[in-house]
Amino acid sequence: MSPEQKPPRARYRSAEIEPKWQKTWEESGANRAEDSGSGEKYYVLVEFPYPSGDGLHVGHVRSYTAMDVVARKRRMQGYRVLFPIGWDAFGLPTENYAIKTGIHPAKVTKDNTDTFRRQLKSLGFSFDWDREVNTTDPGYYRWTQWMFTRFFRAGLAYKGKSFINWCPVDRVGLANEEVVGGACERCGSPVEQREKEQWMVRITEYADKLLAGLDTVDYLHKIRAQQEHWIGRKEGIEITYPVEGGGETVTVFTTRPDTNFGATFVALSPRHPLAEKISTPEQAAAVSAYVAEAQSKRADARGAEAKEKTGVFTGAYAINHLTDRRMPIYVSDFVLDGVGTGALVGVPGHDLRDFEFARAFDLDVVRVVVGADGDTSEITRPEQVQEESGTMVRSGFLDGKDIHEATKLAMDHMEEQGWGRRTVSYHLRDWVFSRQRYWGEPIPMVHCGACGWVPVPDDQLPVVLPDVEEYKPGADGESPLASVEDWIATTCPSCSAPARRETDVMPQWAGSSWYFLRYVDPKNGEAFASEEALKSWMPVDWYNGGMEHTTLHLLYSRFWNHFLHDQGFVPCAEPYAKRTSQGMVLGGGGVKMSKSKGNVVNPDSVVASHGADTLRTYEMFMGPFDQAIPWDSKSIEGVHRFLSRVHAIGHEKEIAPGGDESLVRAAKRAAKKVSDDIESMSFNTAVSALMVWSNEAMKADVVPQEAWEMFLRSLAPFAPHLAEELWAKLGKEGSVHAAPWPEVAAGEIAEETVRIAVQISGRTREEVEVPVGATREEVERAALASERVRGFMGGSEPQRVVYVPGRIINFVL
Repeated sequence: MSPEQKPPRARYRSAEIEPKWQKTWEESGANRAEDSGSGEKYYVLVEFPYPSGDGLHVGHVRSYTAMDVVARKRRMQGYRVLFPIGWDAFGLPTENYAIKTGIHPAKVTKDNTDTFRRQLKSLGFSFDWDREVNTTDPGYYRWTQWMFTRFFRAGLAYKGKSFINWCPVDRVGLANEEVVGGACERCGSPVEQREKEQWMVRITEYADKLLAGLDTVDYLHKIRAQQEHWIGRKEGIEITYPVEGGGETVTVFTTRPDTNFGATFVALSPRHPLAEKISTPEQAAAVSAYVAEAQSKRADARGAEAKEKTGVFTGAYAINHLTDRRMPIYVSDFVLDGVGTGALVGVPGHDLRDFEFARAFDLDVVRVVVGADGDTSEITRPEQVQEESGTMVRSGFLDGKDIHEATKLAMDHMEEQGWGRRTVSYHLRDWVFSRQRYWGEPIPMVHCGACGWVPVPDDQLPVVLPDVEEYKPGADGESPLASVEDWIATTCPSCSAPARRETDVMPQWAGSSWYFLRYVDPKNGEAFASEEALKSWMPVDWYNGGMEHTTLHLLYSRFWNHFLHDQGFVPCAEPYAKRTSQGMVLGGGGVKMSKSKGNVVNPDSVVASHGADTLRTYEMFMGPFDQAIPWDSKSIEGVHRFLSRVHAIGHEKEIAPGGDESLVRAAKRAAKKVSDDIESMSFNTAVSALMVWSNEAMKADVVPQEAWEMFLRSLAPFAPHLAEELWAKLGKEGSVHAAPWPEVAAGEIAEETVRIAVQISGRTREEVEVPVGATREEVERAALASERVRGFMGGSEPQRVVYVPGRIINFVL
């Protein structure tokens, strides 16, 4: 048939194909998880979203598509898969909207979750919607409250006065993790310090368990590092110095006692109990004024990283045991009361922050370490400060020792002399669990004048949020619940005397700290989950989410699960066997998407214009999954062309047994690469392999059925609707998603091809497969045939091409 006689290409109509198969999957229960049956279990988890009024973001789509790809592959591999979804729906944004509009947060939450649910379903995600949970449902937070009472009974939940981070705009207490750069993470307002009674949870009791647990799981290195950094375990020594002229002593924590021969001052935090107690009469007024000023100072202006080191001399001196030096004692807000003992010994020659303080107050700087450069001169410049390595000098019995050996010897000596004791310090602090707001889980505690704090009995849970007229915290900073007198007044569960309910609510982290457990048995009214369901599904096999949650949420939920395990309620200590993360989807030009910039991409509009499969496949193709990538409208057009080409192959080409054996071999290579790349989260190169095969198939008059079926099964996790449509067109019984995953042994293809990394100006952007022994010219042609490579080159011609045979080709622009 001549080109003029060819029929027009069958049009790819995603708007017809996708709703049809979504309806079929929902009606057939194709994605329903089975608690028992054949096949090994596999629990795939995504971070459940906060249902904001803005609806789903393309960043959600990137993470959810990736894990949908994994879930669909696992089902095809014969696993019994749980892939659930729900809503992390308590929180300040909804409450603030209610304050502004007067609309009840429950109504706002329902409207928003309805929007999110519609959007998620329109994208064909294979969630088991029968297991949907919502943290604002009393049937859910009943168990959040139940777990809090277990914290209390175990001695981990307590109430006491402490200084907290206070947001004066949101009128709410914040955990340290919710303060970013001295500002409220949510509203951006400067954070103040305020003393207040708060419920706290002793997460610090689990610091070592949380560290040890990291050895039993498969986390990305950067995720593990964040956990370790926040826990901040440091082995060191507490040294106690006598204060001259009285019976007081001051204790400091240090990991570097080897440098104590160079110690020249001591600094106390403004809240240290000795700060005003040891001040001389001449300095008392100045110290009191400084303490008052420091306590009102913004969080980002305090601490060791503050740009300007401030302080005040107390008039008192501590005596250095090793040198008999009189060390002036200062009060300074670069010492934080929550770190170590709230006091430090200054060694300005070998700690940069101490050096900055010494320069500001004209204090002595003594060198006791010489680095590899042999410099023994007086330290007058920051670059001379030796911190990480070197040999001891001017240090008596430590002279000539490496600093690491000297550290141990110094600790031994100080313990023998009774000047100090080895100890372990942590950056982690107890979890501030109280929030003075409305839209959260009521803390299930009652205060009785005779019995003190008493937990609400299990049979009286949940303590349901009452309706209020005003959602805004009071001027005194108390929760809106503090005004609901008929709700507050109750009786003591222990003695039946009049008592009062707690009016603070839990932090948003509470409901998200155990939601993965509720998914396994979401309709259970007798327990948060049955023992059988927990044993059937836990731990989560693969959990993916944003890097912004790999400190806070991850730490809290791991702690929560460890506690429940210790109490005998869950079968495993660590909740997640594997944790990964995705990079952010940015706006054009690499800037963060925001409404104010007008660069937010609405998934609904992309689905309407190009289809869900195009959006899903594009987000997997747009770049390395763990890196932030800008949205590119041109690239999404390229993905749409790819799927249109696949659609055309299925409708225009003859699909028959036999045919070109090279296409079969190519399909096997593509299937093998796709399978491997899914496991390594190299989704972009997996899609690229599918694109390459489709290009070859378009050139063939007859496409071998074996190759076509293998291709469709490999495509199915990425573009599930189109793959299902074309599978059905073949007349196959059952769903492509129930077909076996194409397993290709490495030996079937290893001798035929080799993967070549394609670099653009030194950065790897793609991989191409070429026959073993391909020439430089053949490799160059294969690389330039890639749409992705051409996109990164942007139409530019390379100045030169560097080829390392069998490994790399680099186009230098």
